[in-house]
Amino acid sequence: MRMVTLGELTERTGLDVLEHLAREVAVPVVDGMQAQGDLLLVPMGMLGHVGLGRSWSPHPRWQDVPPEGIELLRSTAGGNPHTLVADPQQCRWTDDVTDPTGLAIGALEATAIAYLIHPEHGATGIAPGRYLVRRQRERALGAPPGRLRSQLFRGGNQFVCD
Repeated sequence: MRMVTLGELTERTGLDVLEHLAREVAVPVVDGMQAQGDLLLVPMGMLGHVGLGRSWSPHPRWQDVPPEGIELLRSTAGGNPHTLVADPQQCRWTDDVTDPTGLAIGALEATAIAYLIHPEHGATGIAPGRYLVRRQRERALGAPPGRLRSQLFRGGNQFVCD
């Protein structure tokens, strides 16, 4: 398998990354859990209580990833999008998921390598498979551990936006 470089991927997709990133590096392909900043990919086989579809319709609405990609998440300031890209008919996406943690933004299913591109982080390769895409959240610093923390900071969680 030939690895794609960051320069080849940005040229192919038209998406750009920041100047400090080396374009000649090969984009790693991962078949397990991975993170790109505040976005996490978890193989669906590792999750027990996550479902595709909703209670009223167990069949999720899938859409093919178009050539220009699908923006999965953008920072609150409006920059730094995480964009899912893939060759035509090699990857599909749905935001029709049920996740009891409330962190899922969707799921992807790839039959060939797909990629996530981000201006600051560069790119990561996603091996064929089905993955849940989740946001990262953090708790308030200084929260005491244990039961008291969960009582005091129940609403203190916030999403991370890089």
